[in-house]
Amino acid sequence: DEGPDIGGQYGPYHQLKRLDLYQEYAQKLLDMGLAYKEYKEGSDKFAVRFKVPENTVYTFNDLIRGKLEFQSKEIEDWIILKENGIPTYNFAVVIDDHFMEITHVFRGEEHITNTPKQLMVYDAFGWDYPEFGHMTIIVNEQKKKLSKRDTSTLQFIGDYERLGYLPEAMINFLALLGFAPDKEILSHDELIEVFDEHRLSKAPSYFDRQKLAFINSQYLKKLDDATMKTFLTPFLKDANIEIKNDVWLTNLISVLRDRLDYGAQIVEYYHTFFRDEFEISEEAKQELNQFDRMQTMNLVETLLTKIQSLSFDDATEIESLIKDLGKELGIKGKALFMPIRIATTGEAHGPSLPVSMLLLGKDVITKRLNETIKVMKEQTV
Repeated sequence: DEGPDIGGQYGPYHQLKRLDLYQEYAQKLLDMGLAYKEYKEGSDKFAVRFKVPENTVYTFNDLIRGKLEFQSKEIEDWIILKENGIPTYNFAVVIDDHFMEITHVFRGEEHITNTPKQLMVYDAFGWDYPEFGHMTIIVNEQKKKLSKRDTSTLQFIGDYERLGYLPEAMINFLALLGFAPDKEILSHDELIEVFDEHRLSKAPSYFDRQKLAFINSQYLKKLDDATMKTFLTPFLKDANIEIKNDVWLTNLISVLRDRLDYGAQIVEYYHTFFRDEFEISEEAKQELNQFDRMQTMNLVETLLTKIQSLSFDDATEIESLIKDLGKELGIKGKALFMPIRIATTGEAHGPSLPVSMLLLGKDVITKRLNETIKVMKEQTV
């Protein structure tokens, strides 16, 4: 790997540090009569313009779009070096790509019209063209091209990093824009193996945030417990969430990890899980109505009494209590676990019930069981 941050054999990588090279080759074009100076009126300052050849057809085979052709008569003489000695894009990129030995140039389709100007420079110096491939534009939900001014879509890698998107997931997602392999979740090595520029789409690519979230969730699920804990802890600390102890943190992550689309989402789920206002979801209410009301009422009331003697130090203690309660009341299976889950979490489905109850703690569980009993009594009246 190489680049402006770590260096490499083809540096320097900042254009302002390569000005001597650009100016040297601009001078060569002047010496060959393929460029000329354009002086600013009343000044000795000048820009350098490339002299566009007459009656020339510029043709190249685009790896994505096939044969493309441009007439030189449709292009005016263009500036390669500005008055301040800074090169323009179409000149600098040719010099850079040649001396950095770039073989393939993949870029957005808006650069198609830049290509003939660049081919002129390659021809002027007798250099071989690289392979060009002009990729589809990326559009937002409104089907408009992504723009730096578009606030509806996060566009900078740093923003996604701060939210807890993994680098591997971002690479995977970005590789699928305009490319449709047989499966979506692909490792770096698999992406290299299946990539085929001839399968790249010409149609605009939709930046689907939900798809990115799904892909990231799959990579999160692959993390082992220790790595996941290290990854998620900073998000909790940044949100000023008190981490009671390591066991509590481990249980919290075990309960929430499979729900996460991105790291920072653990904070959202934490506040939902430990919300002050307890409310039973509509789905949970429908599930609760399937069971015998008096039996469920008795189950919840008995649970409320029995948990008061628990230490709430271990999930196995809670699990044993629930099983013993089922035996005592003659209730088992869904009729036992579902009402308890609903009465303690407000949801019909979720992670391990004993671990969830342990995380919530005795005080919260007591409060929620009382509220559930109150609601059930009101519905009975």
